[in-house]
Amino acid sequence: MNATPQPLLRLATPADTAALADLARRAVSAKFEHLYKPEDFATFMEAAHSDAKVAKEIADPGMRVAVIEEHGALVAFCKLVLASTLSAGYSDAQRPLELKQLYTDPARIGGGLGKRLMDWALAEAAREGADEIQLTVYSENVEAQRFYHRYGFAKIADIEFWVGNHCDPEFLYARPMAVQDHGLASAEQV
Repeated sequence: MNATPQPLLRLATPADTAALADLARRAVSAKFEHLYKPEDFATFMEAAHSDAKVAKEIADPGMRVAVIEEHGALVAFCKLVLASTLSAGYSDAQRPLELKQLYTDPARIGGGLGKRLMDWALAEAAREGADEIQLTVYSENVEAQRFYHRYGFAKIADIEFWVGNHCDPEFLYARPMAVQDHGLASAEQV
């Protein structure tokens, strides 16, 4: 009896640019597009998830972009900004990292891919010597909030997030890296 191989978690390469941008656009559209005017959503998508933006992020030495690949297709990803852009005025952390855009293919949500990416992100933050990991989450995205709470994240501030000309209420979450995860020792090395 052969076990089905687990999808591969690895760092993104320039060759992943188009597939990663496409996955991001599909995931964001499936979850959030209905909330916005078409022109606001289009402006946001071009700024945040264009091929050019994704290529720049993959090449950025201040970021780590992890993807999960299955049968040659990208099915999930997340991005880490090694020096958080979120902490000013909200946290006393000295070396915070920022977790951005942890997304799974809409057809694959609930299959453990998010957990694998979060375990990777926490292990990477520890390797980088971060004292805190930060992220933002839409105030009405209760499912994502529950997911982050399971990993020890807590709300530290109310912030704004702009989608074109539309302002959303957003939460800034943080998790001190002193929090111990029993599963972290076995997190994947990428």
